[in-house]
Amino acid sequence: MSIAPLTTVPSLRRPAAAFRGRIGRDARSGHYAVPHRYRLHLSTASPDGLRLAVGHRLLGLDGSCPVTLLPAAPDQPDGGHSALRPLYEASAHHYTGPALAPVLSDDWSGRIVSTHAPEILRDLDRLRPNGRASLYPCGAESEIEAVERLCAEGIRRAARRAGQADADPAERAAALRRLLDTLGRLERYLAGEEFLVAGRLTAADVELWASLVQLATVHSRRLDASAVRRVAGHPVLWGHARRLTAHPAFAAHLDRTASPAVRLR
Repeated sequence: MSIAPLTTVPSLRRPAAAFRGRIGRDARSGHYAVPHRYRLHLSTASPDGLRLAVGHRLLGLDGSCPVTLLPAAPDQPDGGHSALRPLYEASAHHYTGPALAPVLSDDWSGRIVSTHAPEILRDLDRLRPNGRASLYPCGAESEIEAVERLCAEGIRRAARRAGQADADPAERAAALRRLLDTLGRLERYLAGEEFLVAGRLTAADVELWASLVQLATVHSRRLDASAVRRVAGHPVLWGHARRLTAHPAFAAHLDRTASPAVRLR
């Protein structure tokens, strides 16, 4: 079943990444796919860090691309991590911006390859050992990108706005409607499918799961009781999230402080 209706989601609006290097397929690319060269620095408290942690485990990269876990709360006033500051300063002369996670670094040079989470996961896919299934099946890239946009705009951004205490009530109501509409679309789609794209587990399911975890553990606590009940009223969608949670790659990173109405176990 095609996920084409989801491709109508507006373009994803992300903060500009400080570094956008890519891992190539051969030595001419500068950063090429070779085991034991790269390292991830992330916090699973953020959706970007959470999906990278899950993707890293699914791809079987524990032995070839180590992960440095950062504290859930950044320790710098600008939202950065002091542990990442040396990498940022080594990678850009007189760098003055925040040292944000996630980061994919090159242990050979001591510099940053990328801070752009979607591209980092795609590049980790190139590092997977033989026998591991790709999270980006051939021909499914546009569908996966559509899910990324839908989750960012229709779940995370809408939920954040709907729970923003100082927002205009009409804006909060509109954001809640958008959130519920997105959850409803996904509910209807998953009623006939085991996975979102290509009939198997892909980066699209990782993206959705990370967004639902944040919805359950962070955003639902800022919504009123009626809104939480309406969010929880999508049994197929939350059942999909619970099935993914049963997989060790997902369960290992689950924050178990979800709202009681939207438990992930």
